[in-house]
Formats: sequence, structure tokens, C-alpha cells
Amino acid sequence: MTRAMEHWLRTEHTAFCSGCGHGILLGCVIRAVDELEIDRKNLLFVSGIGCAAWIPSPNIQADTLHTLHGRAVAYATGAKLANPRLTVIVVSGDGDLSSIGGNHLIHAARRNIDLTVVCGNNQIYGMTGGQTAPSTPVGARTATDPQGNVYRPFDLCAVVRAAGAPYAARWPVTRPMSLIDSIKKAVKTDGFGFVEAISPCPTQFGRRNRLDDLTKLYDHLVGLCVTREEAKKMKPEQLWERFVIGEYHD
Repeated sequence: MTRAMEHWLRTEHTAFCSGCGHGILLGCVIRAVDELEIDRKNLLFVSGIGCAAWIPSPNIQADTLHTLHGRAVAYATGAKLANPRLTVIVVSGDGDLSSIGGNHLIHAARRNIDLTVVCGNNQIYGMTGGQTAPSTPVGARTATDPQGNVYRPFDLCAVVRAAGAPYAARWPVTRPMSLIDSIKKAVKTDGFGFVEAISPCPTQFGRRNRLDDLTKLYDHLVGLCVTREEAKKMKPEQLWERFVIGEYHD
């Protein structure tokens, strides 16, 4: 693992806030591509705008296409069509991919484009002020919903699966080995692969929801995760503030 970091990591320090889960996700992405022994010359990362979009660039020693807000999947589709030999991995955030970029995500899954999309889901717009995102759990406080979000969030794995993606998975960053394994499976999937990484945001989400202590924030995240078997015993509205973790595939 140390060799993987030395081989792929471009910088000694990241720009992520202290305690941000995106640093863990960065490590998972690096270890996944290293274990797959992907040729760097045929690897392209694509990202949009936001905290998670900074995971591949400037941190990973590989080509990165840093694109407009919400357009990462569209640019990745163009790159893959232009050069089918490329292994194309999109790494971006929940706001970038599921809000302004939501249509691109759905249609790439519908077309079953041979891409891998890794969504760093911190349940909030972390970089642009802490607004409510399409992934914000019911009851969570944000800059635009100080009394708590009242709308149910997207189930992004269900969305891409319903659109036609053959593989989707969701794990918290507190399960790095599961995340690494799922990223590898998504890359190897013949078609559209989607991995959602639930990542805590101490700066925007934590302080607004009285989770300033990092231990409490991570414990809170773990407590919201339920398995698919556990979810079957719960009412739909009970799941609007939780995360059903695991794999979804054909």
C-alpha cells in the first residue's frame, strides 16, 4: 500500500479540511487503480467542480480532465468515444453529479457507456457554502435549510440501476476495503459502473448539525448505514435519513 501511494500520489499534502472523508476516498481510488495494474498512459480521470472533484487533480499522478460544474460525465463520455482504449474514471461530488449533472449521469447509465463513476457523497454542497444537496438526508441542517431538510434525498444507486447501469455500490469511507473492492469491480464492469462513497464533511455538515467532534461525526455516519437486509424490515420513510450500503449488480 505504501508503494501504491508513492507510485500514484503527486503531492505530500491535500487541500481537504481536517477530518474530511475525501482523503480516505483518495487513498481508496489510488489503491484500486494500483491493484488493477492499469497502464497510466491509458488512464484518464475526469472531475467537475467541488470538494470531491479535487480528489484526482492535483493529487493523482495521471491525466485529469477538470471540467465545468456538472459536466464531468459528459466530458468523460466524449473522451471514451474518442479513444475507446482509455480507462475513464469520473471522480466528483454528489452535488456535481446528481444536481446540475444529474441528466448526464442518468443518460450515461441508460446508454451503458463504459465508464466508472465514483461519487464522493458528503450530503451537502461543501465547497460553495453548505447548501442543501439532492443527497442531503431528511432532517439535516444546511445553510439553506437551517431548520432541517424536509425533502427526501436521491437514492443514487437506485437511480443509476433503474436507468440501466449493470453495477452500482454504496459504502461509507469507514469501510475502505469494501470501497476499494467495489471501485475495482466497477472499473472491470463491461459498461457503466457506479460507486457511491459516503464521506463526512466536518466543516459544512458537521458544524451545522452539532457534530463538531470528529469522533461523533464518524460515529454518526456509521450509525446511519444499514445493510440491504436490515433495510427490508424498515419503512421507506425511515430510510430517507439513512444509507443502504452494499452492492447492486446484474
